[in-house]
Amino acid sequence: MEASTTVIRSVDDVLDARAVTTVFQPVVRLDAWHRKRHETVGYEALTRGPAGTPWEQPLALFAAAAERGRLAELDWICRATAYRTAIDAGLPPGLTLFVNAEPAALGVPCPPDLAPAILDAQLRLRVVTEMTERSIGRDPSALLTAAEACRGSGWGVALDDVGVEPACLAVLPFVHPDVVKLDRHLTQHPGGGYAARVVTAVTAYAERSGAAVLAEGVETPEHLSAALGLGANLGQGWLFGRPGPLPPDVGQRHAAVGVPFVAPPANPGGRTPYEIVSARRPTARATKRMLLPISHSLEARALDAGEPPMLLASLQEARHFTPATARRYAAAAESAALVAAVATELPGEPAPGVRGTAIGGDDPLRGEWNVIVAGPHFAGALVARDLADTGADEDRRFTYAVTYDRDLVLDAARALLHRIVPT
Repeated sequence: MEASTTVIRSVDDVLDARAVTTVFQPVVRLDAWHRKRHETVGYEALTRGPAGTPWEQPLALFAAAAERGRLAELDWICRATAYRTAIDAGLPPGLTLFVNAEPAALGVPCPPDLAPAILDAQLRLRVVTEMTERSIGRDPSALLTAAEACRGSGWGVALDDVGVEPACLAVLPFVHPDVVKLDRHLTQHPGGGYAARVVTAVTAYAERSGAAVLAEGVETPEHLSAALGLGANLGQGWLFGRPGPLPPDVGQRHAAVGVPFVAPPANPGGRTPYEIVSARRPTARATKRMLLPISHSLEARALDAGEPPMLLASLQEARHFTPATARRYAAAAESAALVAAVATELPGEPAPGVRGTAIGGDDPLRGEWNVIVAGPHFAGALVARDLADTGADEDRRFTYAVTYDRDLVLDAARALLHRIVPT
C-alpha cells in the first residue's frame, strides 16, 4: 500500500515503499453480452505507479525498474498488491483474477515481506497468470518453465498478446495455456492473411485443448462482432468497462460459468523421444547415410518464417553438431520460436540463436538421434536409436521411426524439452 508520508523522488523510492496500486478491468462472456446479458467471469489486475509521478504508467514504471535491475522485485510487488487488493475487496473464488507476470521473475524468490499475500492468494483466489508472448523471443525457456510452475501450483495460465509474434503459435501446445488472449490489433483490424493464420492456429489449439479464447481491445460494437468472428468466447475492453476499483458488490457476484482450466498434457515421465514414438509406431533399420535426407528435410521445414516452428534435436555427441549443422540451425533460429540441441559436451550456444544442452555420457539420449519440428500446423519427427556399430560414421545403423502424427510429435517434443528446459 502507498503510504501518504512517503516521498517519491525515484523509482527506487517506489519499490522500497511498495508504492503501487491496482485497478481492475472486467472480463466478460461474449456470447452472453451479444445477447444483452452482462456476465462477468473475472477481472484483470492492472498496476499503476504513484499518481502524479513519472512512474504512474506501468510501461514507464517497468522500464525504470529494469534499468535499476529490480524488475523481478517490481513484478512480485505488483502481483502481491493485486492479490491483497482483490482479497480485501471480497473477490469470490467464482470469479477469476487475471494477473500479469514476467516469466523470468517467477524464477526469483519472493521478497519475504510479500510472501504472506502470495500465500493468502493461493488459498483464497482463483488466479490465471498472464505471460506475454513477447517473452518467447527473450527467453522461451523461462516462459515454458514458468507456465509449468504456475500449473503445478494449481493456478491457470494465459498467453497474452497472441498475434504480435508469429513464433508464439508454435509454442502454444507447450505452454498449454488455459486462456489464449488475442492481441487488440487482431480485434480492431481482423482482416488479412496474417490474422487468418493466427486465428486458425489458435482455433485448432482451443479445439484440441478446451482452452478459452479472449479478445482484447473490444471498445465498440464493431469490435465485439469482430471478436466473435475471430472465435473468441471471452472479451475485455472499454465496451465492457474501463479499469477502476472492483465493484462494491463484487463479493456477491458469481459467474454462472467460470473460466475453466484445461487438463495438462501428459508428463513424459523420463521417457525419451525414441521410446515414446517407437511404442506407437513400427520401426525399421537404416544407416545414417539413409536417414540424413529425412533429417535435412525436417530441418528445412524449420525455415518457414511465415509459420515459425520449434526445432529440437538430440545429436548424441557434440562432434555431430558439425559446421554445416550449425549453419542450418542458425538460419532456422533467425525466425523459429526455439531452436535447441542436446548432445554430450555441447556448449550453451553452439550456433547463433541456438540453445545447447550438454548431457552426460550415461544419459539415455546419448544413444539417440532425434530431429523434431513442431509448428502451428506442421509436425514431424525422426527418432532413431544407435545400434552401436563400428566403422565409418555414415555407415552406422539405427533403428528408427518417422511420424507426422501431431499428438505423437508433441509428446516426443515435450520429452526433449524436459531436458532442454529443466523444471
